[in-house]
Amino acid sequence: MRRQFIDAKNLDLDEQVIDIRRVTKVVKGGRNMRFSALVVVGDHNGHVGVGTGKALEVPAAIQKAVQAASGNLIKVSRVGTSIPHDIKGAFGAGKVLMMKSPEGTGVIAGGPVRSVLELAGIKDIRAKSLGSNNPGNMVRATIEGLNRLRTVEEVSSLRGKSKEEILG
Repeated sequence: MRRQFIDAKNLDLDEQVIDIRRVTKVVKGGRNMRFSALVVVGDHNGHVGVGTGKALEVPAAIQKAVQAASGNLIKVSRVGTSIPHDIKGAFGAGKVLMMKSPEGTGVIAGGPVRSVLELAGIKDIRAKSLGSNNPGNMVRATIEGLNRLRTVEEVSSLRGKSKEEILG
């Protein structure tokens, strides 16, 4: 999928730490301990990104992850407060089914998926995690699904047809 660059300097991004893990590399002299952080950033207005960072200290790992997430921003297509259509995102063994919902439903999703959807600015949606419950795969599956969303206007401009021809 084609991705256009989004400048993070012009956006007011919030960040949410999804997962922090202590990782170990076994070397000849013993074990090297580091921390790995998974962070989601978003502006609550259609822009969201995910990144990971690894460092000797937790704050440094989080800072690296925020920088990586700011460089991986995507634009999420929305219709009102929900998504334009149902979609299933997959990454590795993690699969996330996202279903559009009427206004007033709220964000019905669990764990890491909820954080991504809220930071993307989606207020009414139902989501179900299928397969792996690994936070990294769930977050990336959600991002992959959101990246493939298209509104009727976007599809009609891509195909060179009117909205009425697309809707039938």
